[in-house]
Parts: sequence; structure tokens; C-alpha cells
Amino acid sequence: MSDPPKAFHGAVEGVTTSLLDTLRVGVVMFDTDGYILLWSPTVEEILGWPGERMVGRHYGDYLTGAPTASPSGAPARPGDIYATLRNEEYWRGKLRVRHLHGHTVEVEGRAHLLTPADGKPFILANIVETSRLRAVEQDLAALDALFATSPLGIAVFDTERRYVRVNEALARLNGRPVAEMLGRTLHEVLPGSMADNLAQIQSLVLETGRPVVDTVLTAPDGHGWRSVSYGRLTSPDGRVLGVSSTVMDVTERRDAMEKIERARQRLKLLDDIGVALGDLLDVRRIARTLANALVPRFADYSSVMLHSAVASGGELPRPGHPPHTPLLQLGAAAKDRGPAVERLLRAGQDIAFEAGSILGNVLSSATPHLAMSRHELLSATYPGDPRVQAALDLGVHSLMVVPLRARGTVLGLLVLSRADGRAAFDRDDLALAVELAGRAAISLDNARLYARERESALMLQRSLLPQNVPSPPGVQIAYRYVPGGSRAEADAEAGGDWFDVIPLAGGRVALVVGDVMGHGLRAAATMGRLRTAVRTLAGLDLPPDELLRRINDLADDLAQGPDDPLWATCVYAVYDPSTRQCTLATAGHVPPLLLVDRGTGGWSVIPVEAPSGAPLGVGGVEFESVTLTVAEGAVLVLYTDGLIEHRGEDITEGLGRLVSLLGGLPAQPYLEDICDRVLGSLEPGAEAGGRGSPAASGPVGSVDDVALLLARLGGLPEGSAASWTFPAETYAARRAREAVRAVLRDWGLNALADDTELLVSELVTNSLRHAHGPIGVRMVRGTSLLVEVSDPLPVPPRERSATADDEGGRGIQLVARGARRWGTRHGPIGKTVWFELSLS
Repeated sequence: MSDPPKAFHGAVEGVTTSLLDTLRVGVVMFDTDGYILLWSPTVEEILGWPGERMVGRHYGDYLTGAPTASPSGAPARPGDIYATLRNEEYWRGKLRVRHLHGHTVEVEGRAHLLTPADGKPFILANIVETSRLRAVEQDLAALDALFATSPLGIAVFDTERRYVRVNEALARLNGRPVAEMLGRTLHEVLPGSMADNLAQIQSLVLETGRPVVDTVLTAPDGHGWRSVSYGRLTSPDGRVLGVSSTVMDVTERRDAMEKIERARQRLKLLDDIGVALGDLLDVRRIARTLANALVPRFADYSSVMLHSAVASGGELPRPGHPPHTPLLQLGAAAKDRGPAVERLLRAGQDIAFEAGSILGNVLSSATPHLAMSRHELLSATYPGDPRVQAALDLGVHSLMVVPLRARGTVLGLLVLSRADGRAAFDRDDLALAVELAGRAAISLDNARLYARERESALMLQRSLLPQNVPSPPGVQIAYRYVPGGSRAEADAEAGGDWFDVIPLAGGRVALVVGDVMGHGLRAAATMGRLRTAVRTLAGLDLPPDELLRRINDLADDLAQGPDDPLWATCVYAVYDPSTRQCTLATAGHVPPLLLVDRGTGGWSVIPVEAPSGAPLGVGGVEFESVTLTVAEGAVLVLYTDGLIEHRGEDITEGLGRLVSLLGGLPAQPYLEDICDRVLGSLEPGAEAGGRGSPAASGPVGSVDDVALLLARLGGLPEGSAASWTFPAETYAARRAREAVRAVLRDWGLNALADDTELLVSELVTNSLRHAHGPIGVRMVRGTSLLVEVSDPLPVPPRERSATADDEGGRGIQLVARGARRWGTRHGPIGKTVWFELSLS
């Protein structure tokens, strides 16, 4: 029997890819005797036998076992299918068929008896591989089970975006029965805003095919959260069938995430405030920083109230301290501004309260308080407090008062509040506020201790700096000292910088500026010892280089200890007004500057080229002196590196800036004006301090203290000095007496003539007896009468106790008793013995 036409095959099986392609349903047609009439291509794919070999053959020849029982339960043998169909509507069963390649393929079939118009019946059977059919059945069963048992809400939408399948879980989540959802769109089932959002997602998924996963929306009833995911459904041949959706209740997950996020934000707030307060050592700045850091992140209004002693670095309140003593509001912050906010949070105001109020109770018991009602808010301070009324006017509904407690003592209070539009504080917020207050209190107490130590160091340094600066003849002095770290907030820090003006014999003056490394009490104490040593050695009238060498030899004795060696720089200058010569030496110090009037309305600024030497404390280093002859009215500028050294720039830049500033001064300026201009103009915003004031403000940005000493160098008035040189002859004493008496007569100092002649005669006689060389005599009239006798013998005279029988040895005794003061100094050759007599 020939095969039916191919068109017939196509009509039977179809040409569009569908589920039938997945199942591979084949068609077999045979007559009532079992001979095959039609063998479709799909059957060829399943069993391997081509149609041209199978048509006309009996199907039973290819069975490897008997068919299963028919639905009626009757035995089913190869020849009985026709018999069964005569009594049954259809036959269904399983067949085990031999494949072309020899193995057995199990198929499941369904057969019907058809009788065409010509009256000759035939059997039409559909067969499918059992394995593929079972897979589809399992998939369908799994889908049914998923819809029935899944806690997730599941829905399937067609291309018109209508529900075509919904499970009970989704019905519960949407609050509607399944029947009310089928055939309807999202807008007919869900609230408008939620439906709009989901409809946009549906359209996007249908158009692009890209799934949308875990989109979180509010629940239809507004209580809780839903996670929604959408994916497009397509057939194997790519046809769009609709959209699938899963909905999950994520309210608990969302709440947990929000709790985790709140915890993270709390930790971040703690960390941020810790960083902000970590490097602050000023109580007022800490209070302001703390208040600002809490608004608006944690509260709408914040206030930091402290005992006044904490702000000033005083002692902490004692346990018996009155609990209602007003506090000082040092830090305040608000989310907005206005008159009510100004009444509530005016910085610097005293905060008064009753002993039984919330503030009073927290201050006395150190127990935090959370106020949640209007009645509690009214009892915050005292009845009728305008600050409380201002808080109510601002809509404050929640208030926390937390003690700022450090080392067992309450320093003050942290007051936080929230207003309308924000959730009230809860217990978690209170716990966070307590932790914040504890950390802030430690910073505040550290700042208090630092302020007290700083004040002690400044007091020590003030006492160690010159209390009365002399004004020697021929020299005008101006000076400034600025503590380190000076800013607009008075956070000055004591350091090791100092200056000194030391009168020397012969009307000369020593000018000193030095810098001890470090800050604080130790640096100030070291500076005091070093300054004392310099003053002591200056009294020996040593040359500058020799004085620095001796100071350097004492470095170990001047240091705090073996682990804290002395390290200091210094410049020491000696000026003689009678000769207008300045001799100076430096020990690692910044170069002095000499201002010389150009005569054209400006100044030449000349850095003094002196060997810099090494800092004091470095052993084995030589120091050298340099001598300058200065012009009348020249200004010597001595300073420390804090004046020119700033972070982030080379020190030469600061030196150049100072030179430029001094070069632009007007002609003959007042020294005080130069000091103010130098300190006030090097950095914008700096303010010059009063003369010698240790609390004067310095250059903004300066981190080191500054010492500045200016000396206008001039000569003595005309006719104020006289000098002679006498040969080492016996008449030298007589001629010296005559010359001295004549000059004293010219100066109108006849009352001093006898005493002066006697002392000069004794010193000249000593020189004749021991020196055997030219003898110099010099007199200078200033605030006192100075007389000097010089000779080439370097050995200084010694005061001896002469007995009644001794013929000599009384000359130095007479000088010591007759003069106001006397002394000896060494020169390049020989020595000079000097004494002073009072003019009155």
C-alpha cells in the first residue's frame, strides 16, 4: 500500500513548532487486520524505521512484548486492538517496539476506530515516547505543586496583562480571592500607585524580555513591604506568551535591614564624632563640634551645657556642689533659624533650673532621662522658663537629657530634641546618646586638663620671661612674645622661646633671643634654666662666642634628663653705644636682620652674615663671633623661627616674606609699630598683641611660639665719654687723677671727684705694678658714672684681706667698697677693671 501524500502528513502533524514538537507525537494508521497504512515522519524519528519500509507491514511484527491492558481491563494482544475498539470508545496503552538499531523503545499510544464514507474502517493511533511524556507530566505536576504549596505569591499574565493563573498565596498577599483576580488586570486588583508601578514593569518585561528581580514596594494595604519579580514567558519558537510574576512578603526582612542600617548609621555617627573630637583640645570647640555633629543626623536641636569650671580649665565640681547651679551653654545647633531658636539655643547663656527639674535630676543623679510628653517637657527646667516655651513653639515633642560624665564626675549635660515631622526618640536612641555623651565627656575632660596644664605652663613662662626690660643709654628696645598655637580661640601653648636684655659694664648691653625645642611645662622649665645660665655668664662679660661655648658645655646639666637632652638655638649680641659696635654669635639660630635707613624714605634689610654654628646641646662644635659697626639709628631684629616657619612651606619663603615686609616700612617708624606690623601682617587675620604680652595673638597658621626683639642702636650723646692712654711710668697715676678731675669738673660732677680720683689712682697703680704696659682709662657718663682701667695683663685682680701690717693689697678692697659695683672683663689683649658710681 502506498504512502499518503505529504500534504496529508502536514495536515495531520502541523508545521508550527509547539508542545507537540517537545513530546514528538507520531501518527500511525493501520487497517483492522493490523497492517500499516500510514507511518508519519515523527514515528520515523521515534523508532528509526522509514515509512516506505513500514507501510504494508503488520505492526505486531515489531512489538517486543504484548500491549498493556486496555482501559476496560481486557487482555490486549496484537490482534485484539481492533476487537477492543469495537467495544470501547478508544484504546490506550503502552507498547514496547523494536527500534531500527535493535534496542527497545517504550511508547504510549491512543487509538480510535474510524469509519470513512466508503464504509471500510481503519484504526488511527497517536503514539509518544513514554520518557518524554513522563517528563512533561512531571513538569506540570511540579508547576501545580509550586502554585499550591509555595509561600510565594505566583501569577501568570497573558499578553493582555490579565491574570490567567494565580495561587492562594498571592490571593492572601493581595487580600482578594483567586476568582476575583482571574481575567483582570493589575489596575482592577491593586491600588492605583502600586498598579501603575507594576504595570510599567510588566510593559518593560514584555517589550525587552529582560527580567526585573526584587523590586520592593509597599503592600497593597500600606502596611509592610513586598518584593516583586517579573519575567517574560516565551514558547520554544520565541513567541511571547505572557508574563510570570512572583511576590514575596519582605516586611520582616525590610525591618531587619532597617535595624541593621540604623545600627550602621549609629556606629558611623559614633565614629564620625570620635574623629571630629579626636584632635581637639579646646572645651568650647569640642562643645560646638559635638552639637553641630548631631544636627540634623540625630536630632533637630542640640545643646551642650557645662559647668563654668570645665570651660575655664578649673577644678571639677565637688560632690556637694549645689545641683541647681546654672550651667553654661557652650555648644548649640538647630535645623533652622528664627526668634524661637535664638531664645532656645543662644550660645554662651546661663541655663538655670530647679533642683527637682529634669535637668537638675540628671545632673545630680547622672541618670539619663527621656521625655515623651508635654507635661514632662514643662518640667525640664523651671515653671515659666521662656526656653521651654520656645521649644514647644518649635514643635518639640521628644527630649533627651544625658549626663556628660567623665572619670566619675558629671561635667554638664547633653540635651537633644526632635520636633514635628520626625519620629520620637526611643530607647535605642537613648543608649546611643549615652555612648556619645560618654565619649564626648572624655574629650571635654582631656581638654579641661590640657587647658589647666597650658595655663600653668604659660604662667611659668611669664614668670621666667623678663619682667622689666631695661632701657640702656643709646639703645631703644621693643619686644613681643606670642605663645605657640595662637588662634582666635585662645588655645595658646607655652613653648621654649625667650628673649632678654642684659645691661653690661661700660654702658654696653647684651641682646639675647633663644628657642628651646618642644612645648609645655618641660620646655618652659628648660627655657628658664637656660635663660638664667645666660644671664649669669653674661655677668662675667664674656665674648659672645665664649659665652655660647660655656652654655654648650653645660647642656647636660641644663637638660631635663638623659632621655631628654637639651636642644636649643640662640643668638647673643653685645652692643657698645660708645663705639657703635655690635658683636654677636649664633648657635643654629635663624639669621638676625639689620635695618639701615637708606635716606630716601625706605630701609635696607641686611641679613647679618654670622657663622650659624650648631644648636646648643650638640657637642664638639666651635662658635664664632662677628663684629659690626652699625650706622646711627640702625635697627637690629632678633626673632625665633616661629615667626617665619609655617607648615607646607620652606623656611626661606618665610624669611623672604619678612625681609619684604621690613623693607617696606616708612622712614623712622616706631619700634612698637614695627612689632605690631610684623606680627599682624605676615598672615591675614592675625592681631598684634600688647607690648610684651605673652597672650598676644600671633600669625594665623603659626604652630610654634614667637619671640621678637627689636633694638634701635645709637651712640652716646656728645661729650658723654672721655678716654686716655698713659705709658707705664710712675707719673701715670698722677696724670690720670688730673685728667679725671678735669673731666668731672666739665661734666658738673665735682661731688664725685675725690672718690673717683682715689679709685682710679688705686687701679692705675695696680696696673703699673703688675702689667708693665700702656694703661688705658675711660670714663662714660650715663645713668651712672662708669670708669674703666685697662692693661695688657690678662690675669684679673683679686680682692684680698690685708692685715694692719701689710703695706699693700688694699686697692681692690677700696674699689669694692667705694663703688656701687665693679668687675673685670677680658679683651682681645689684656683685661679691663671697671667700676660704677651713682650720680646722685
